[in-house]
Amino acid sequence: MDLIKRPRRLRNSPGLRKLVRETNISVEDFIYPMFVTEGTGIEREISSMPGINHYSVDRLLFRLEKVEKAGIPGVLLFGVPDEKDEVGTGAFCSDGIVQKALRQAKQRFPELVLSADLCLCEYTSHGHCGIIKDNKIDNDLTLEVLAKAAVSLADAGADIIAPSDMMDGRVAAIRKDLDGSSFTDKAIMAYSAKYASAFYGPFRDAAGSAPAFGDRKTYQMDYHGRKEAMKEIELDIDEGADIIMVKPALAYLDIIHEAASRYDYPLAAYNVSGEYCMIKAAAEKGWIDEKGAALEFLTAIKRAGADIIISYFAIDAAAWLK
Repeated sequence: MDLIKRPRRLRNSPGLRKLVRETNISVEDFIYPMFVTEGTGIEREISSMPGINHYSVDRLLFRLEKVEKAGIPGVLLFGVPDEKDEVGTGAFCSDGIVQKALRQAKQRFPELVLSADLCLCEYTSHGHCGIIKDNKIDNDLTLEVLAKAAVSLADAGADIIAPSDMMDGRVAAIRKDLDGSSFTDKAIMAYSAKYASAFYGPFRDAAGSAPAFGDRKTYQMDYHGRKEAMKEIELDIDEGADIIMVKPALAYLDIIHEAASRYDYPLAAYNVSGEYCMIKAAAEKGWIDEKGAALEFLTAIKRAGADIIISYFAIDAAAWLK
């Protein structure tokens, strides 16, 4: 056959494929999410998240050393407190579990970017992301608590405050209180388009944050929608977010792509616990190759337009990419 154009020519060897490769992922793209708990000497695997652990602060520091050596720029910390109450006091008290972890981590690893998740679900006895009043989530009352918690986390050493609650107006409230407390240099990475997803189950086991009643569909987004995500992202940008986020990642690659096309802002995507565990479970069964599947997924997230990938695969991926 007289074929002038043969795309296969550039697939003929690993070197050629690398030479013309359009999308490359790098260890510098990652943020590694971690769970910190009370106590000492604790490094306990989470049963529903193989390879992911609860860490007490002392053991967290050892893990952070590995994160830094792997070349991963930063981590995202979630707190698992011993005690909870109706208003999520542990989220904003100065000796909260994440606050304690931040102080020690910042002292030991000053170059590591420390992000602190900001939500009440891990700290409330009812497991919801906001304050309950008259059997409903009170949006505006919750903003006061979130802003207070943001200042507490910033004071403890967080470089990035990451509100994941999906309350209306929370970025503006947080930015106002951070700036009013002389934390103008602290960045906000907003969970801007966070969907009410079935892929959060293992995380809720890890954080002990499953709601005691009802669900989160009145504040997290309906997964049938696309336009609403753009509205939420625009609102967060207008309110002062420095980084925007889409969560989850894999079922929402279209949302990541559209956000990257529309907004000239750093864009994060959260490769969530359910997405991670699907690969781990299938790999344990021998049904798929874990490394190959994980790198393919992570590349898809980057190819869709994400600048930052929050993933439980980050440490493994750093080793694979070498």
